[in-house]
Amino acid sequence: MLLADSVTKDYAGPSGPLPVLSGVSLRLEKGEAISIMGPSGSGKSTLLAILGALEAPSSGTVMLDGKNPFALSEPDLAKFRNEKIGFVFQDHCLLPQCTVFENVSIPTLVGASDAGAAERAKSLLDQVGLSARLGHLPSQLSGGEKQRVAIARALIREPRLLLCDEPTGNLDRKSADAVADLLLDLHRRRETILILVTHSDKLAARVPVGYELVDGRLERR
Repeated sequence: MLLADSVTKDYAGPSGPLPVLSGVSLRLEKGEAISIMGPSGSGKSTLLAILGALEAPSSGTVMLDGKNPFALSEPDLAKFRNEKIGFVFQDHCLLPQCTVFENVSIPTLVGASDAGAAERAKSLLDQVGLSARLGHLPSQLSGGEKQRVAIARALIREPRLLLCDEPTGNLDRKSADAVADLLLDLHRRRETILILVTHSDKLAARVPVGYELVDGRLERR
């Protein structure tokens, strides 16, 4: 379960604190999916960073599977993120010098040895339709293929929470539809908690529950 309770976030400004999030609360169970919309600068990416334990809130609590990640030591927090949370960004963020297979495998190289990682990487790449591209570099892939690699990488540790920040934002319509189909299908099969931040009404409409960030508050659409 993911629980956010009264989360706020302020940044320092020249005239004092600049509020970005104001009392955001959210509760999601295994297998649930939501979309979050809102204008640029409304705090969507900030909220995603807090839910993904990348950035601490100014106040309030975030819990995933009964743990407050911000109460952990730095090494334990990094381990928690690596094992529990998958990220898909608008820019695929692939390492250009690494092959498709290596990019997907990177999260498994941290910490204890993961004997099943290679087989999981191959299985995921097969599921995203890239089993013939294991040895290719990102420069040899289309935009949609790069994003499919990013999705496989996000799922390699079998995370409890999958966070997607504009996952189809840089894609043409056909590629965006294909990536959305894949993302939602993998979410259903794996029963992850899925949070989609998007500007696309079409993508948001495919998720059962939609929210909008308005004046720093999360409101049901």
